[in-house]
Amino acid sequence: MTSSGPHRVVVLALDGVYPFELGIPNRVFGSADGRYEVLTCSVDGQPVRTEGDFSIAVAHDADLLRTADTVVIPPCHIGVAACPDDPGDVAILALPHGVSDALALIRPSARIVSICTAAFVLAADGRLDDRPAATHWNLADIFRRAFPRVRLDHDVLYVDDGDILTSAGASAGIDLCLHLIRKDHGSEVANTVARRCVVPPWREGGQAQYIEQPVPTQTSTGTAEARQWALANLHLPLTMSDLARHSRMSGRTFARRFRDEVGTSPGRWLIQQRVFRARELLESTDLPVDRIAAEVGFATGTSLRQHLHEAIGVAPLTYRRTFRTRAQVAAVP
Repeated sequence: MTSSGPHRVVVLALDGVYPFELGIPNRVFGSADGRYEVLTCSVDGQPVRTEGDFSIAVAHDADLLRTADTVVIPPCHIGVAACPDDPGDVAILALPHGVSDALALIRPSARIVSICTAAFVLAADGRLDDRPAATHWNLADIFRRAFPRVRLDHDVLYVDDGDILTSAGASAGIDLCLHLIRKDHGSEVANTVARRCVVPPWREGGQAQYIEQPVPTQTSTGTAEARQWALANLHLPLTMSDLARHSRMSGRTFARRFRDEVGTSPGRWLIQQRVFRARELLESTDLPVDRIAAEVGFATGTSLRQHLHEAIGVAPLTYRRTFRTRAQVAAVP
């Protein structure tokens, strides 16, 4: 964090930037009631050509990166592609002049966030070596061949690896910005921001549901109704068989249709929903951990602790202390 004032987010606009993604940080972080200051810079402070039919003017050059608490790099046109004579060979991305020097100005304590194909920029700078990362599914194969040291996960909407966070295409950048707000200030603030931006506060599944693939013949209304029913009954010991019966499908058909629509398995989805609801209750209520576990459908408080730790790496009371005052936490039984 900066020594005083709101958390400073600096957006680095590179040549060929995509206008939609360039505007995401300002729109999302800027809706958090002054908790963040969002500023935009280019490498040299000069106007930047976009992928649209216009350029943008910025007020700052790369020196602004020295002051950032979080740096966001939106996607831009990338100079890496499969060689036509040998599809297995890939020309490694050469960063435009000045980009590596600009990235070197970022403080070690700052978070770095890439949206969509901006992961190529971080990978070309060596910052993703031996680390997990995400990028747009359509370029996943090229990314893997260009940067074999990066542990690319093509199925997720975003990857949080602590000081470096990467997201998939376009709207996944919104998901990642909301994740950061949730991480910094809790679900209540993130949900408020999501409502103001008219987007879901948390999306189900990963990129798999968006990957181009043959569309199966529709033999039913899908799994949406079963998911809504499950969300209203998380306190019950729900199983995939329960959801399949609610959708009037066989277990095998339901599991296949569910993964096609949501991008993950029914069991994994249920755990995600239960953890998400448990986080909301930890933030907004004084309920004991065992009671919250029962409210969200975990058999025991131990089970909740295990799943919460797997999801975000902390224990329930530690998570509660992050978003509640010491007085509130002291009053919790």
